[in-house]
Amino acid sequence: MTPRHLLHTRDLAPVEFERLLAACEAPIESLGRPLAGRGVAMIFEKPSNRTRHSTEMAVVQLGGHPVYTRGEEVGLDVRESVEDVVRVMAGYHAVIAARVFDHRMLERMAALDVVPILNLLSDASHPLQSVADVLTMRREFGALTGRTIAWIGDFNNVARSLFEAASLCGMHLRCASPAGFGPTAEDVARCEASGAASITVTTDPREAARGACAVHADTFVSMGQEADYEQRVRTFAAFRVDAAVMAEAASDAIFMHCLPAHRGEEVTSDVIDGPRSRVIMQSHMRLAAARGVLAMLVTDRTTTTSGGVR
Repeated sequence: MTPRHLLHTRDLAPVEFERLLAACEAPIESLGRPLAGRGVAMIFEKPSNRTRHSTEMAVVQLGGHPVYTRGEEVGLDVRESVEDVVRVMAGYHAVIAARVFDHRMLERMAALDVVPILNLLSDASHPLQSVADVLTMRREFGALTGRTIAWIGDFNNVARSLFEAASLCGMHLRCASPAGFGPTAEDVARCEASGAASITVTTDPREAARGACAVHADTFVSMGQEADYEQRVRTFAAFRVDAAVMAEAASDAIFMHCLPAHRGEEVTSDVIDGPRSRVIMQSHMRLAAARGVLAMLVTDRTTTTSGGVR
């Protein structure tokens, strides 16, 4: 049997995603200690707060030992090839989890099929964040089928994974972005195929937020885009989530942001620090997400050939 990988949220079928969410929400004891006596290699090309802490603690809670490695220590394709790094680490660890700039690095790791590969963030997707987002919304609202979420801003890696997860839950998806910064036709088609109730793409933040149960935002300038800071802030200035945008959402709507946030840019302080904000709960859910996904990867083996899940 070949190892299972998680590179995109869309790699999961709806029934698998529901099973994963249930495992994340279950008491820690119910997951057992599937990593007892085993290691998890964590390669970080990008800095992290929530991802590192949540993943390390999840490994410990599952009985394992996390080994954190900075990108420059292994020098993927500089000091050593990606393939050599993975083959060597597979002799020490039960899982390799990596936070990378280029998603193709993860695809090459997974193609070796020597140990499960977990995407801790790439330029294409952020599956663990999307699991935490859905867990947060489920805690707030219960069943999510038929509910509406709004994404305001750049349709980036976080947005893509969120929409994939929400599609698996049968939600209505709305995105408000400047022209050229929204989901591609391929993104839309994938979400439709995964079970999205509907998908609306607009350039009007208030239209996107109207009636939504959760309004999501992220920084206008992601890691690696710092050179374009001033231009991007100008481009997205009209897509800041403020009280007027939140007023369009459902009366019990919440605000969500994966953090770090830049108050006054993508969101105003009164929204992110106000009573409707769930950003801290959302960040804490990263631990449950990492725990559930790691348990799934080390206890499930499959020979399917779909996407990045094997």
